[in-house]
Amino acid sequence: MSFGKSSKVGMILAFALVAAPALGAGMDAAAIEAAEPSSKTLSNEKPTPPGVRLQVLLDRAHFSPGEIDGKFGENAKKALRAYAEARQLPSSDAMTDEVWTALRGDNRPVMTSYTITEQDLAGPFLRRLPAKMEQMKDIPNLGFTSPREMLAERFHMSEPLLASLNPGQRFDRAGATIVVVDTASAAPPAKADHVEVDKNRQVVKLFDKSNALVGFYPATVGSKEKPSPTGNLKVTEIHRNPTYRYNPDYKFKEVRSRKPFTIKPGPNNPVGNVWINLSAEGYGIHGTASPGKVSKAESHGCVRLTNWDAERVAKSIAKGTVVAFVDDPR
Repeated sequence: MSFGKSSKVGMILAFALVAAPALGAGMDAAAIEAAEPSSKTLSNEKPTPPGVRLQVLLDRAHFSPGEIDGKFGENAKKALRAYAEARQLPSSDAMTDEVWTALRGDNRPVMTSYTITEQDLAGPFLRRLPAKMEQMKDIPNLGFTSPREMLAERFHMSEPLLASLNPGQRFDRAGATIVVVDTASAAPPAKADHVEVDKNRQVVKLFDKSNALVGFYPATVGSKEKPSPTGNLKVTEIHRNPTYRYNPDYKFKEVRSRKPFTIKPGPNNPVGNVWINLSAEGYGIHGTASPGKVSKAESHGCVRLTNWDAERVAKSIAKGTVVAFVDDPR
């Protein structure tokens, strides 16, 4: 695969303190701010206020739970374990007092409000995202399918969570104020000396020069059809808003075309908003059009992250950074 660059239109964010309106079913700003995550209050089956608060605090600390949906799923558990290990605290799937004390050291509100702007609604938006790659090749921009999808991704949220926090809101009216989570970190991502892709745990880890873990992101790593490599590679290029070029030599089982084709840039491009090219032909670290499936589906040998996590990794590394693919955890 090879990728080109195109400019990315800037977005205007307008934040304000949230007034904590009632949001229904106990999932409101006040409940989330007051939530205390524990084995009794976290749920893998349904979103809960403690689940939202925990995911936001992990995300801010650069230990990403992936898409914030309020559930205590495997990606959130991975992030919690890694956060505890990095701070040399007791590590398990269950929340401990020591870990929660460390996390809530970031005592800023986890909820905020956002006013939808005219620029947010300018699009272009797709009516629908085609299911097959071949059907994407003639679309001039692989943009979002709706303002709701765009806003959910901007704030690292699932669309259902965004909708539940804003009952009755259509997200298509400029000037409307909505409730969102605040994932803004108190500090930018630390510069990484090297990267580790753990193929078993399906995660990407960033380490500084002292070998301290400074970033942790759930990932989809390879598949039986096309497994990821093993050993050390290097970052050769970083492309934002890439053009996707399909090479028929890869013979993806869902692609019938025997001729190469290109897919225009956009967040719903097959590799999302970021492509980090690696020193083995056809392999890279990239974003995705389906953040909710990260670490829950297969890839074509590459390392797939949410678009926002791919961007954070890109900011932390540089050309020449070593990326080690390992089959066993450290």
